[in-house]
Amino acid sequence: MRPFVLTLVLCVAVPSPGAAQMTDLERERLVAHLEMTASWLIAELTDLSPAQLAFRRAPDTWSILEVLEHLVIVGPIYWDDLQRSVKSPPSGRNLAAGDAVILWYGINRSYRERALTSENPRGDLRELAPGLAEYRKNHARLLQYVRTTQDDLRDRVVARQGSDAYQWALLISTHEQRHILQIREIKADQKFPGR
Repeated sequence: MRPFVLTLVLCVAVPSPGAAQMTDLERERLVAHLEMTASWLIAELTDLSPAQLAFRRAPDTWSILEVLEHLVIVGPIYWDDLQRSVKSPPSGRNLAAGDAVILWYGINRSYRERALTSENPRGDLRELAPGLAEYRKNHARLLQYVRTTQDDLRDRVVARQGSDAYQWALLISTHEQRHILQIREIKADQKFPGR
């Protein structure tokens, strides 16, 4: 997620004469994307057996349960990045032209990245229910924030990504979308266990 998207977002940054607050349409689109990814993820995880949750396509790949654990680990990290950016001084830059790059990141799995070591699954998650509960809690907090915030997400930059805070919230959702596609790839494997 980091180098590829960062480069593309920075390439489309242009100076802005003033703040560019999130519009009603932007809020509506972000809420819709967050709701979509949450419903897709939950649907992909519903009714999976322990063997299906633990299945690996290859020794160096993640299982579905590890994908969920990764999302649980990064949820608070990404939230903190968003909150730090909102408390930072206005950037004076308009990065909105990079929104399409963020959306493309969610559907283009031809470019694969390795997670940061601190964001890798550690094997702490052993069952689906607690992982889903934690995911839902993190996701609901972000969704509620996006629905109600008056913070100027367009004029704050998330240092980690070089994106504006609106794009960072969108990136959280498209990051989940990438992992939903990863789960679908795991389930499509010929050796994926049956119920």
